[in-house]
Parts: sequence; structure tokens; C-alpha cells
Amino acid sequence: MEKDFGTGMYFQQGERTEIKKSPLAKDLFKVEGVKGVFLGREFITITKKPDEVWNVLKPQIFSAILDWYSSGQPAVLAQAEDHISDTAILDTDNEVVATIKELMETRIRPAVQDDGGDIFLEGFDAETGIVKVRLAGSCVGCPSSTATLRGGVENMLKHYVPEVTGIQDVTDHGENLDEPLVLRHKQGEE
Repeated sequence: MEKDFGTGMYFQQGERTEIKKSPLAKDLFKVEGVKGVFLGREFITITKKPDEVWNVLKPQIFSAILDWYSSGQPAVLAQAEDHISDTAILDTDNEVVATIKELMETRIRPAVQDDGGDIFLEGFDAETGIVKVRLAGSCVGCPSSTATLRGGVENMLKHYVPEVTGIQDVTDHGENLDEPLVLRHKQGEE
């Protein structure tokens, strides 16, 4: 995915409007059993429905990716990116929110993406000090995501932003407790 589209885009089965933004995601959702597709800058993370088996899905997924690649279509359509990034600092943001956004973009998000996932800022409640986040990609349903949120993300935010008292995960983890499929782009390859 090109840098112009931010750090990543997450698509879930059933979000028809959102899926239209990505020819690659659209092709991957044609594979029966694919539940979610996360497109990062150098990786794709795919989650499956709980009753599906990776041994059956992987060949179909690889075939869909190769067909998309040979078509020459972009991963995301240029006109699709019409929203502001969750970590873009706006004129209306106070100093606390701006600091949270900067930490999310420069320190937290890169660490989470190294594992094939992403984390999105959903909001900050100034009265309670709670930061709301949503996980995507390989983080959804991951058994260690709670430890990562509490031990890593929450502690870092509390350290740098005294107004933060805690973190709340608003992700719908559903029933997906299986490991996702993460496909990485190797450096220097086209």
C-alpha cells in the first residue's frame, strides 16, 4: 500500500462500501471464509471465520493475491482515501490529544505493525482520562493483545501524558482466536 493512504486500512466482511475502496480486499473477500483483511504498507494480514481451516484457505488466498497482482490494479483506489487519519493532528485538538496522536503514530503504531497488526485511536475522554483504541489485523483476537495494550500502550501513554488514566479496547474480537495469516513484502522486491 502506498504511503499516501496512511499506515494501513482494515476491511471486514460485510462492509461493502469500504471494500469498494480496495480491489485487492474485494478479491480476497471472494474467498469463502475470509473474515478480515488488513493492508499495511509492507504486509497483508488476513483473518478467517472460526469454522474455516487455513490449509484450505491459503491456496485460494495466494491465488487471489497473484491474480490481483497480475491485473496491475492498485491495492487501494486513489479516490478512496477521502478521510483524515486517526492520528492527524487537527487545529481543534488540545495539547493532550495532539501528544496522544503523536505517540500513537511515531512509537506505538510502528511497534504493533511489526507484528502484522495496527491500532487506531478512537478517542480520548478528558473527564475520565481514558484513551479508546481499536485493533486491526493480527491483533484482533490475539491472546496477547490485552497484555500489549496494558503493558505497552497504556504504560507508554501514562508515562508521557499524565492526563491519561487508562486505555479501553473497543475492538470487536468476536470468536476469532486463530492465528491470522500475515504475508510480508520483502525489502527490495517489487
